[in-house]
Amino acid sequence: MNKTIKVISIVGPTATGKTRLSVEIAKNLNGEIISADSMQIYKGMTIATAAPTNDEKQGIKHHLMEFLSSDKSFSVADYVVLAHKAIYDIYKADKLPIVVGGTGLYVDSLLNNIKFTDNSYDIKVREKYTNLLEQYGVSYLLDKLKEIDIVSYNKLSREVNAKRIIRALEFYEITGKTITEQNINSKQDSPYNVIKIGLTCKDRELLYNRINERIDIMLENGLLKEAERVLNSDLSETAKKAIGYKELIPYFSGERSLEECIETLKMNTRRYAKRQLTWFRKDNDIKWLYIDEYENFEDLFNKALKIIKKDFENGQTSF
Repeated sequence: MNKTIKVISIVGPTATGKTRLSVEIAKNLNGEIISADSMQIYKGMTIATAAPTNDEKQGIKHHLMEFLSSDKSFSVADYVVLAHKAIYDIYKADKLPIVVGGTGLYVDSLLNNIKFTDNSYDIKVREKYTNLLEQYGVSYLLDKLKEIDIVSYNKLSREVNAKRIIRALEFYEITGKTITEQNINSKQDSPYNVIKIGLTCKDRELLYNRINERIDIMLENGLLKEAERVLNSDLSETAKKAIGYKELIPYFSGERSLEECIETLKMNTRRYAKRQLTWFRKDNDIKWLYIDEYENFEDLFNKALKIIKKDFENGQTSF
């Protein structure tokens, strides 16, 4: 990829309408969509992951969606390899690649052209640090991280993200390098000319209401049956992280009522949306559109289209 490729990125928290907007943009600008959702990669998890239906896709080709068995693990490094190829294939077909999703790590690693090292994952090492977390708490792991990587420590001691702390310790034990060194050395020039659009709500309560309503619709569409099937199958460590299944385990085991489990599911999804917003807010290149500031979808779409055309026309090429 030796020349700049135009790419649209549509991001934001769950339940803000990313799918609908991306499909309309693809229809108008001759595009194809690349999913950046870490759970929509799996087959048979359609309802819980809110994967778009064929009707919602409206004939637009979607890449990296529902292609992997749920017993298979999948990493951000795996995603980047496949997504780069998808972008280039779309580009070669004279179409516009549109990266859509709420998994910030996937989006940033792809569009910033991060290079991942081989052999940087070991389940036994990860389990060791997970057990230490359960036994001694997150402060113990932070102290160990402080000894080897003060930059990561300063950052993660503020965020207190246990998974990222474990990942930093795991990476150092396996590679002998700190995750800070990896982040510095892994950055390469990106071949992409990207326009980034973010969707969210000015009124946080509106976002939470949309999330609650989406879950109610999921239940009407058969979430319970899907969850029971998925939970009774072999799941990879990656697939086990999906919101929408583990919250229902106490219901299936008879420990809690369905109403209680649904409330937990809604609460966890709202918390996930907050984490998504926190991640994406760090990117100053994202142009945010607040869906509650527009009277209808057409006005929102027209604004997004105007941003895209204006920004690309200010670059080397235009539509």
